[in-house]
Amino acid sequence: MALEEGARSCLLRCRHRLEEDIKPPYLMDHMISDGVMTVDEEERITTQVNQAVSLVELLLMKDNRAYISFYNALIKEKYEDLAILLFPNLPRTLTDGQKNTSDAVLSEGGVPQRPVVFVSRPELLNRVREKLYRLQKDPGWITVFGMAGSGKSVLAAEAVRDHRLIEDCFPGGIHWLSIGQVEKPDLLVKIQSLCFRLEQNLDSQSLSRPPNSLDEAKERLRFLMLRKYPRTLLILDDIWDSTVLKAFDIQCRLLLTTRNRSLTDSVMESGLDESKGLEILALYTKAKVQGLPEEARSIVRECKGSPLVVSLIGALLKEKPNRWRYYLCQLQQKQFKRIRKSSSYDYDALDQAMAASIEVLPDEHQDLYKDLTVIEKDVKIPAKVLSVLWDLEQEEVEDILEEFVNKSLLFVDNNSKPYLYYLHDLQLDFLVEQNRTQLEDLHTKVVRQYQQHYRYGPPTSGDEECLYWIRFLTYHMAKANLSQELYSLMFSLDWVSIKAQIMGPAHLINDYVEFGPILDKENSEVRSQFQEFLSLNGHQLEQRPFPDVVQLALSQPHTSEVYRQALQQAQDRARSGKLYFDWLNKSSVESLSRLVIHPHQGAVYSACFSHDGTRIASCGTSKTVKVFRSTSGEKLIEIPAHDDEVLCCAFSPDGHLIATCSSDRKVKVWNVERVKLLRVFEEEHQEQVNHCQFTNTTRRLLLATCSNDKFLNVKNTMFGHFEPVSHCCFSPDDKYLSTSSNDGTVKLFEVSSANEWKTINVRSMFAENDEEVLVKCSTWTTDSKLIWIHAIVVPFPFVCGIQLWDLEANKKMADCSGHLSWVQRVQFSPDGSQLLSCSYDQTIRLWETKKVHTSSAIRLKRDSDVLFSDEEIIVSAADNCNRLQVSQRGNRAETFFMSLNTLHLIINNLNIDGVVFFFLQVFEVPSGKPLVTLLGHTKTVLHCQFSQNGQTLITSSEDTTIRVWECKVLQGHKEQVRCFSLLPNSPTSTRLLSWSFDGTVKVWDIESGEKLQDIEAHNGAILSCHVSPDGCFFATTSADKTAKLWLCESWQCLQTLRGHQGCVRSCRFSWDRRCLATGDDNGEIRVWSVKDGSLLKICSRDGKDGMDSLHGGWVTDLHFSPDNSLLVSTGGYIKWWDVEKGEALQTFYPTGSSLKSIHVSSNFSTFVTIDSIGILYILQRVM
Repeated sequence: MALEEGARSCLLRCRHRLEEDIKPPYLMDHMISDGVMTVDEEERITTQVNQAVSLVELLLMKDNRAYISFYNALIKEKYEDLAILLFPNLPRTLTDGQKNTSDAVLSEGGVPQRPVVFVSRPELLNRVREKLYRLQKDPGWITVFGMAGSGKSVLAAEAVRDHRLIEDCFPGGIHWLSIGQVEKPDLLVKIQSLCFRLEQNLDSQSLSRPPNSLDEAKERLRFLMLRKYPRTLLILDDIWDSTVLKAFDIQCRLLLTTRNRSLTDSVMESGLDESKGLEILALYTKAKVQGLPEEARSIVRECKGSPLVVSLIGALLKEKPNRWRYYLCQLQQKQFKRIRKSSSYDYDALDQAMAASIEVLPDEHQDLYKDLTVIEKDVKIPAKVLSVLWDLEQEEVEDILEEFVNKSLLFVDNNSKPYLYYLHDLQLDFLVEQNRTQLEDLHTKVVRQYQQHYRYGPPTSGDEECLYWIRFLTYHMAKANLSQELYSLMFSLDWVSIKAQIMGPAHLINDYVEFGPILDKENSEVRSQFQEFLSLNGHQLEQRPFPDVVQLALSQPHTSEVYRQALQQAQDRARSGKLYFDWLNKSSVESLSRLVIHPHQGAVYSACFSHDGTRIASCGTSKTVKVFRSTSGEKLIEIPAHDDEVLCCAFSPDGHLIATCSSDRKVKVWNVERVKLLRVFEEEHQEQVNHCQFTNTTRRLLLATCSNDKFLNVKNTMFGHFEPVSHCCFSPDDKYLSTSSNDGTVKLFEVSSANEWKTINVRSMFAENDEEVLVKCSTWTTDSKLIWIHAIVVPFPFVCGIQLWDLEANKKMADCSGHLSWVQRVQFSPDGSQLLSCSYDQTIRLWETKKVHTSSAIRLKRDSDVLFSDEEIIVSAADNCNRLQVSQRGNRAETFFMSLNTLHLIINNLNIDGVVFFFLQVFEVPSGKPLVTLLGHTKTVLHCQFSQNGQTLITSSEDTTIRVWECKVLQGHKEQVRCFSLLPNSPTSTRLLSWSFDGTVKVWDIESGEKLQDIEAHNGAILSCHVSPDGCFFATTSADKTAKLWLCESWQCLQTLRGHQGCVRSCRFSWDRRCLATGDDNGEIRVWSVKDGSLLKICSRDGKDGMDSLHGGWVTDLHFSPDNSLLVSTGGYIKWWDVEKGEALQTFYPTGSSLKSIHVSSNFSTFVTIDSIGILYILQRVM
């Protein structure tokens, strides 16, 4: 049969890729084995100069069988990227071809191969396949149940080994995932591996960083299964716990194997019957069933239907066929029964079979097999790990492992490259019980062999061997009781960096929690410092490209061991030219935040503790509810809760239930453990439901809700408010319910009768009765005698901080700064040791109240001025109370706020007859004596600058004017004048360049007030302008997405620079004025040639991470180093760039965001900026 047209066309389309990438000798070996190529054809091809071209030409002349054989050869030789190109056009008409295609699909999906000795069980197979055919049209799940060792996995794998089933029901493929007894972090690793396997078969653009939480992994898998692999079967082997299934609740087709009877819904499988057991023994001994000795039936009965035990005995009889009676007697002795009491299953026969199988191994191999005792359950390891453990060549290790496999003492996953080896749970149980007294020594051997092999540093390749060591080294150290080694490893910033990059921060945080009792014996403070560092920076460590951990650690307190190690490494690396920056004044910014969680894409409206304090639930604009572990921030579950924003969530007193309410007017109650919806309340409210809360005890479980429809529900509807009800709260004894409303009142209702008991008129407590008072929430004291009320007066200022007060002393204890937007809710943990807050900034923060302090940090506004000198750095800026703050930092002193003996300018406003005038005052400091008051601007003053001789003050304003005090008003702009620049042609120059949102640039003579030039520069607002250092050129950038280059002498436009896809926000000339850097609102930076306007470099086009911009926001400021080799930029964070290569050299992540500008010292070693929450950063390059 000739090659099908579709297959031929596919070969022609992919011909160039195939000819470039394949190595024909390896592929032709498989094709000769399949009988689709002759030896003569192979010899002719090998004599050609380009063998790949000749092989493709030969394929085009052959039939469908050759195409299929070539496809399978590509799979076997790991050319998956090429095989996926041929897959859509695989011929499906020939029987042999069908078989090859099915094998390829199963191999690609990781479905285990048949065991060495295999017997078919057609009745069970047909039952499983019948159930699988029901998944042809719709998603669903099928379960195969059986005791340990009963052959569930073999049955599941054999059930899908059917071409018609694959073609009719699962054309998208079949993918196998071994689960077993796993904790959440291990389950995450398994799903990461599955996602990686699925993404490898897609185009390279689909590859992305591994998901860093179960929640993210579930969504990634959902996307892949529904969008990229529809009608695909996912086989989950050996499910122990129903909670694991939550991670796979993604509306796909599932086949499960389990020993948990509660999961069973279709196929019961209890082990081999006698005839099948005899068939296995006959296959091992190469005899007919009828010819087996009479002991055979007794052996099968003693094996109790376990294929695992029968296989172990069969492997022994294969080598010693005359020992039937001997092995039967061993099974009947049950000498190992006493050591099996703590095992999962009481399989005495397995003990005898395992002991007998180990006994026939050579002595040295028995010792090697004993080493496998330390492997964790359901973990597969490559031969290379055992090569390190046994100090043998990998080839020799593979030969030994093959012997173990042949004796059914070990299993191999042939679908993985390299092969992975693993023990059955029952085999591992046997080894652990038999070697219980030696466990510590066995784990010690693992650690010592690792230390010897990797004495120059841990593996970082990311392959299977590397993953094993990075994941389990701490486990082996803990089990070996090697406390000092564990301290040295986990108190090392190098280890933190490597493991965080390879495994993600959640695994690391769990390590510090799991091994905390051991680490605390050495130094609990250091353990706390490392754990705090990871908790606060976990969201940064999930970014790709991976951040520099040393730079992140330099922001830790000076007393921290994390900071000490980071500074040492930074100093060492700085000697080779690496850039690092130390945050000099960080001690002036204290924070109580112990953990930062980024749970939702969008604002977080509510976050609450479970009543035992171990979990945190959150909800917001994402329409979901998520639950996290309060110790590490690890995501536990996600519930797609509502069709609109979820406004509140609340745990029941026993922690088993979560209530949610939403803008969709519905209230729902969920079972947390099973992630199951129990009840929906749809008719109780007609408007959005703002808040929900359970009673404090389970004695009589009630749920209260309140809404914009001005009433609330418990078991009855309670009326009384005239405006939306924003909050409701039970008293600790559950007798009363308080409600807070926008009508300015708090009402107290009796729960038993639902009658109003009291009304507290909060509005009347304010002096100005015409002001609008909104009561946001209320809470009770523990004795139910007092109620605390939070109300705001409209209009109210923007506040994004939290204050902690001692009510008895009437004293503020702490300013908890960190949130970047409105704080929506705060809650104390049950024991009062922690405070939980959530915000519109998309984060949840956890604060430790035991570490409270009276904050001395001053929140500054982002507009500032800096004076750099040899001995000190002087910063002046207004604070959040509009007070002028001047800070000074000496070379050896901390930053502190003080007055300096210099002149300074302050801007304020004055109301005269209803007209607001903005005035400026110049003060003498430190006396504070006002020297002059300047009145004239009618709107906010945006920029001010003294002339070069210091005698003239110039200001620009939103009122469209520029004032030269006190003689000239420069008028002409039609919109606000954000900035201006004195042209530096000469010390006596009186020319001033101004630019405005009206799109014009104007040139003025400040002595005469004459307008010298009026340039229509852009079609949109001008956002920035910079004059070259020599005063010959100036550049403008605009909202019209262009930048322009101008000549000062003629005022003509030399170049229009196009290419930015967003508003061009900033620009800066290099010091030699050969280059111009521009930054836009998408975070992109471009470097242009001033000479001809050509584009020289786009800084880090490929550095974009997910939905984030290249720079975390707008690029707001740019500065070149004196030698023009480096560039610093600000946006959501600060980045330093190599100008020639366009590569990012370092990134500093501030606590806040939206950096407006940065001040740079003349030697490019010190950098000063202020973030959106008013934190001052003085950064100095580490030398």
